[in-house]
Amino acid sequence: MEAQLKKCYVALLAPAILGFIAAIVARKFSTLDMEPVRSLQRFTAPVLFALSFAFGVAFPLLFRTLFVHKNRHEKMISEDSLLKFERNTLYIALVTPYVALMAFFLEIPRFHLAGTLLASFYAVYYFYPSHKRIQYERRIFRTK
Repeated sequence: MEAQLKKCYVALLAPAILGFIAAIVARKFSTLDMEPVRSLQRFTAPVLFALSFAFGVAFPLLFRTLFVHKNRHEKMISEDSLLKFERNTLYIALVTPYVALMAFFLEIPRFHLAGTLLASFYAVYYFYPSHKRIQYERRIFRTK
């Protein structure tokens, strides 16, 4: 289970990291005129900021709450069900780096960009499927 989750984690995160590298290179060597995009920053910056915290913190918490509520009467949760839950949580949380990539590419103001990046770092760090975290989840949900 742990290997499957790590494989999924890397597969979801690698394109975002490559996107950041490409955006940095493009920003350094490109002469793209970002002025038309800057006029939309007043609207896009707060939206991207809110989306990053929604996908990095709020939606995974809501999804976990719904999962716990759905299984509240169960004595034990199957490993397949837990794997599906963990995978879906990764899908939700790892949208955040892509929102941060979009914010970085659109050159939103520094405050909103910093908040977006912080939410992204939180999601990437907290939802990493480490052995310790997986064992903790198995113990909480009584998975064999």
